[in-house]
Amino acid sequence: MGSFTLGKYLPLNSCIHKLDPRAKIIAMLIVLIAIFIPAGWLGYGLIALAVISLIFMAKLSLKFVIKAMKPMLFMMVFLLVINILVVKSGTIILSIGSFAIYTDAIIQTLYIVVRLVLMIMITTALTATTKPLDLTLGIEDLLKPFARFKVPSHEIAMLISIALRFIPDLIEETQRIMKAQTSRGVDLKEGKLKEKVMAILSLIVPLFVSAFQRAEDLANAMEARGYAPGATRTRYKVLKMERNDYILLVVSFVLCIALIILAIL
Repeated sequence: MGSFTLGKYLPLNSCIHKLDPRAKIIAMLIVLIAIFIPAGWLGYGLIALAVISLIFMAKLSLKFVIKAMKPMLFMMVFLLVINILVVKSGTIILSIGSFAIYTDAIIQTLYIVVRLVLMIMITTALTATTKPLDLTLGIEDLLKPFARFKVPSHEIAMLISIALRFIPDLIEETQRIMKAQTSRGVDLKEGKLKEKVMAILSLIVPLFVSAFQRAEDLANAMEARGYAPGATRTRYKVLKMERNDYILLVVSFVLCIALIILAIL
């Protein structure tokens, strides 16, 4: 799983690691909203500058963040192919017989790719600098105002935290099963359609069995420790916002407002 970094926490000593998880979650949501504001390339440049600065402040390496984008390469290529086939506006940059590639297709693909890259970078920065338990506490506190509408804030936060925690484990398990099946002579890359389907089944079935086994072990462990959904719970760690947390929120709000102004102008 060395090539998969999303959901992986890095225990480093940085000012970003010490921030309140609620502030980091709210700042991430604000930046994600700002990414979809049509402020042009200047707006994306501002967001990229802010995100890269955040990554360096968190003492994360760019190589670690770039690894999180590898699973999205297929989607980016797929979007490029779809836009080339569908978008027929702008000037022609390449023509082969009746087939032509237009500038608007390339530009729209670049916009989508830049948005995806920025979203992956900010999400990776959040999960790499926030412990899963702190992330659960932060999400639970942010969902508390919805408790009056019978929203189970703790259960939702627990589900999100478990999902993020198990993503790297499932990726590792998938790679382990692929190596085991390859050593038994299963070819996952070549062969006829029927052979590929059987090879994929030989991967999916043990992966599901392993996932269900992990879920059962986790449920038994939580039950053995007296976990009861909906029960009143106390905390050993109480979250408290400090000056740096408010600075992060102000900076994210200012960035979002700046992009709105750029979009209007």
